[in-house]
Amino acid sequence: MTELSYDRRGSGPPLVLIHGLGSHRQVWTPILAGLATGHDVIALDLPGFGGSPLWAPAPHAGSVPHLADQVESFLDRLGIANPEVAGSSLGGGIALELGRRGRASAVTAFAPVGFWSGTGRRWSQTVVTAARVAAGRLDARLPRIMASPTGRSAFCSLFYARPRRLDPGDAVAAARALATAPGFAAARDAFADLTPWGYERTSHPVTIAWGTRDAVLPFPQSRRARTLLPEARHVTLAGCGHLPFADDPAACLAVLSGPAR
Repeated sequence: MTELSYDRRGSGPPLVLIHGLGSHRQVWTPILAGLATGHDVIALDLPGFGGSPLWAPAPHAGSVPHLADQVESFLDRLGIANPEVAGSSLGGGIALELGRRGRASAVTAFAPVGFWSGTGRRWSQTVVTAARVAAGRLDARLPRIMASPTGRSAFCSLFYARPRRLDPGDAVAAARALATAPGFAAARDAFADLTPWGYERTSHPVTIAWGTRDAVLPFPQSRRARTLLPEARHVTLAGCGHLPFADDPAACLAVLSGPAR
């Protein structure tokens, strides 16, 4: 089992935060302080992303079930049985899988993977791969690009609806995390085998939140989520992109402290 890098802060019921494809735990920074006022918040880096080393070769490495296995083992080592779990994109899929396994007391998924058509899946794989390639090629120029509101708008609009609000240093770090993640290719390619989500009646609350300006997993996919998970709480994040935490921190905090809990 690969050791995972993580940040932990606050006190209260445990809340585990799982980032998406090519991202890292710092994506949650805009809402961490708010969450930590009422939770023991644990933001982790998945194997092969951020500060976590790549997993050892294994069957189905990088798939949602395999990554959920790694998170389960991580929780076991921390002595945490059934935390609240929130995930973004790929992390949202992992959160849903942990809930399906009975390892979460509540699940919140921000634009989770798996509610796509074949065309939608290929679109997401293609555009995120293109962003990764661009970030790698422009590495030396990233600080200058991100220092400019115009540069952040040009480079980050795939992921954020309001990229001008991003901290320039955070934007550089996020681009470099995307460009250098050794777990990227396996996780991206495993999307092709992801089974569409569908829950039986569950004892834990499930919330699905989706930004109306999501360019990676476009908002119409939320309709399929409503069909496949009719008992979930579905929240529309007006004017938000694929990573809504910097676009509208207050709305994201409201989702995570909403009536489903």
